[in-house]
Amino acid sequence: MLTLSCHCGRVRLDVAKRPDFIHECNCSLCAKAGARWAYFHPSEVTVAGDTITYCRTDKPEPGADIGFCPTCGTITHFTLTAEAQAKHGNSMMGVNLRLAGEADLAGIELRYPDGRAWSGAGDFTYVREARILGG
Repeated sequence: MLTLSCHCGRVRLDVAKRPDFIHECNCSLCAKAGARWAYFHPSEVTVAGDTITYCRTDKPEPGADIGFCPTCGTITHFTLTAEAQAKHGNSMMGVNLRLAGEADLAGIELRYPDGRAWSGAGDFTYVREARILGG
């Protein structure tokens, strides 16, 4: 289990397992936020504390509501928008693993998807080779 928190500690996330991989996306939102996303089924993550959400307006069909701490502003997680859930079900949420120490993530593959070029459909292409954290 991983226990993560925002900078001020008012939002805490408990994640049932370590992820298979982590994405460091280069889209404008992820790059500006500095997020590293791991993906889980919502049943595997517990979020404690009040969060505010932001849904990007630069995409015609944004798929994620980004959660962050209203006190310190740390991005903590995302959930699928209602529109995305209607298409795909409530099957995934993202957790910002920048909130974890790199030692806690040792051995996990960090991938670099090209979110700027991604159309929103199909698989990502990658901008550089993956690396293993902590190694």
